[in-house]
Amino acid sequence: MPERSRALYTDLYQLTMACGYWMRAMAEREAVFCLYFRSNPFGSGYTLAGGLASTLEYLERLRFDSDDLAYLAALPGADGTSLFPAGFLDYLAAFRFRCDVDAAPEGSVVFPNEPIVRVRGPVLQAQMVETAILNQINFQSLIATKAARVCQAAAGRPVIEFGLRRAQGWDGGLTASRAAYIGGCAATSNLAAGREYGIPVRGTHAHSWVMMFPDELQAFEAWAEAMPNNCVFLVDTRDTLQGVQNAIRASAALPADGRQPIGIRLDSGDLARLSIQARAMLDGAGLKDATIIASNDMDETVISALLAQGARIDAWGVGTRLVTGWDQPALGGVYKLTAVRDGETWSPVMKASEQLAKSSLPGMLQTARYTVAGELVGDVIFDELAEPEGARTLVEPLNPMRKRRIAADAERQLLLNPVMRAGVRTEPPEPISAVRDRAAQGLSSVPAAVKRFLNPQAYPAGLSPRLAEAQAQLLADDRS
Repeated sequence: MPERSRALYTDLYQLTMACGYWMRAMAEREAVFCLYFRSNPFGSGYTLAGGLASTLEYLERLRFDSDDLAYLAALPGADGTSLFPAGFLDYLAAFRFRCDVDAAPEGSVVFPNEPIVRVRGPVLQAQMVETAILNQINFQSLIATKAARVCQAAAGRPVIEFGLRRAQGWDGGLTASRAAYIGGCAATSNLAAGREYGIPVRGTHAHSWVMMFPDELQAFEAWAEAMPNNCVFLVDTRDTLQGVQNAIRASAALPADGRQPIGIRLDSGDLARLSIQARAMLDGAGLKDATIIASNDMDETVISALLAQGARIDAWGVGTRLVTGWDQPALGGVYKLTAVRDGETWSPVMKASEQLAKSSLPGMLQTARYTVAGELVGDVIFDELAEPEGARTLVEPLNPMRKRRIAADAERQLLLNPVMRAGVRTEPPEPISAVRDRAAQGLSSVPAAVKRFLNPQAYPAGLSPRLAEAQAQLLADDRS
């Protein structure tokens, strides 16, 4: 069965606005929209940008097929007549995305207020893709960031993501596995993600396997015979320490060819105490290479606490609290109109609010990122229309009186890169390994104080003085 078109994966008002632009002969007026978020998730000091690959795939394939158009033609307005005129549906039938897209490379470390994605082109088109882009970027950035925090807490021990059964549907499970791998997870239990993205897959048996046999030892011996090269025993179906002993006894049934040392998984109880006791039992039986895996509602806080208690855990299984963004269910990214063009003249625009934090930034936004000896030292958001070269002074977004000067010897690079021109990708899709490596490299460049789990130091990411002045002037004009 062919895959259904994703053109209607949007909010109704995107198409009603598109229809309005079409009817007013404004469809081709050029505009710029920028996607950004206002605060890092999970109380973190940073965010990992995710979702760009699926965003570009969506934009490149965006078409309204006959089923889409038939559904739209059948939608009624308040008076009972067709909501959309036939001419507009004919326009959608020929629709092809023709905008330019600039974006932070997927896996980049990003900070509040910085544009992650910038779309420039006909306003009808740039506006119409808002919901879909936010859907992809918000969720995958959230999960990649959560994964990075969990992997940081694990302190080099591998983290296996197995949240499919608790994820938000098929698509949510697949994209969560992908984002978790970008954030640093070593493997997934999700076979679909393994096939689709080339992520290593891991998995052993459930409690039900043990319960199908007269006793636990028989279950483990049968497992050793069935899966001699994938022999991890889940030991807490009944008595955990007796389960460890049965795992030791069952290991004798494994081929003596050194293919794979055994492992055990702890899934309940006092994991710190049990792992210490299990390690002593395994070592005492000569199984010093046996791996101890722990699961059971893991996240970065739980992992940190267990390691602080001296837990002897070699790998971590993390599911629900990772793939659902447990303690923060959404990133909260927004997509705002920032500039419009009349003829040859560009005009910066912004959404004004009594709350400065809710006021958007005006212009063709870009971020200049500065590093010293490979470490991030500051990001400056600026308007390319007003200052093509950016600036080395940043102004705090919520405190214009506070400014910071970037060192003269700091190296500069632009965060947003061209990824699509006139609706065509500038480069072929990246392998996920490259995105994952970029995330790891980016995280290694973040100052240690910014990566703290609790009370991270705020990273200096702010506005150029000229952009701060432009925002203040537009706010003043709006209130006058």
